Amino acid sequence: MDVMKLANSLPMWIACGIPVVFVMIQALLFAREAYRSGEKVGITKTQMNKAIKSSAVTSIGPSIVVLSGMLSLLVTVGGPVGWMRLSMIGSVMFESIAAGLGTSAVGVTLGTDPMTKEALTMAIWTMILCSVGWVLFGTFSANKMEKIEHKLSKGNAGTLTTIASTAIIGVFAAMVASHLSKPIYFLMQKADAAAMGGANKNAIACILGAVIMYGLSTVAEKKNIGWLREWSLTITILGAMVITALI
Repeated sequence: MDVMKLANSLPMWIACGIPVVFVMIQALLFAREAYRSGEKVGITKTQMNKAIKSSAVTSIGPSIVVLSGMLSLLVTVGGPVGWMRLSMIGSVMFESIAAGLGTSAVGVTLGTDPMTKEALTMAIWTMILCSVGWVLFGTFSANKMEKIEHKLSKGNAGTLTTIASTAIIGVFAAMVASHLSKPIYFLMQKADAAAMGGANKNAIACILGAVIMYGLSTVAEKKNIGWLREWSLTITILGAMVITALI
């Protein structure tokens, strides 16, 4: 059997669909319990519905990015595995890198060389095993996070908010800095035209994202446009992607 026919076969869809169904059930259970907890602490239904709407709208932009990553995995490791991996845990960059590392172990370059059964197996095992640590950490540390948060904030909710905000800013700043510095690094290393082109486009996308988000946030703040605040992330991601692709 051709390896891609095997990767997209019915047994693979069933095997990959089972964990996705569990994730969907888990999400529904979490949402139900969150809604019930909100009612217990006195949050009105209007406030909760507004939070649900804002969260749903904000997730559209990142979901489109994940979809683009799933399309690349669909070509390399098949639809079922790409659907499962990006529906559960991990990230677009991680899954592609892990799959590439797995196939390279048996001498196959992902996206360039023809996929073999051994390479497909190695790609799937690498993607799964490399994410086990996240699952174990979440499983054994979730019930201890409240104590850790209390020690870090010393009972001050404002301190905890500041820590969380700075952590998020730090993570995104590190990611953006790597993309902005790559064109200079590749230029110094005299990289080929394809590598330079990719690095330049990533840097342009980062700059465009910052400009678009700043403009939208400024307009939303001055004009007090609620829907623009909710859609700003989605508009920014799509805008930067489209403009960069057209350049």
